[in-house]
Amino acid sequence: MVAMRTRSFLTLWTLAVVAATSAFTFSLALRVRSIELGYELGQSHGRVARLREVKRVLELELASYRTPERIDFVARALLGMSEPSPDRILSAGPSPDADDGAEGDPIAKGGETDPGLGEGPTAAQRLEAKAKP
Repeated sequence: MVAMRTRSFLTLWTLAVVAATSAFTFSLALRVRSIELGYELGQSHGRVARLREVKRVLELELASYRTPERIDFVARALLGMSEPSPDRILSAGPSPDADDGAEGDPIAKGGETDPGLGEGPTAAQRLEAKAKP
């Protein structure tokens, strides 16, 4: 009987030690994982902060590209464009300061107009008028 009692005590004692060791190991593993996740979270916050800064810089750069001064600079310096001379500018219709009468109205004069535009002489008529001395 004493041997049976001793054996059951040792079995229960061993089981209790194994359970306590397992609980401690599990607790330690959870703590380590918690620390790893904390480091990952810190790195992610840093990455988000860097990406926000990059986004802010890119938005400023985009805004600078949309300014008229920047567009003018690119057109002149990189594309070789310049202001057109007055002789290269063609009228798309009567000037705004023309009288409201039939003088500036090509339809009232019997002239043709560009299809789809509804008013103003055709491109051929403008070139023809320009070529006449």
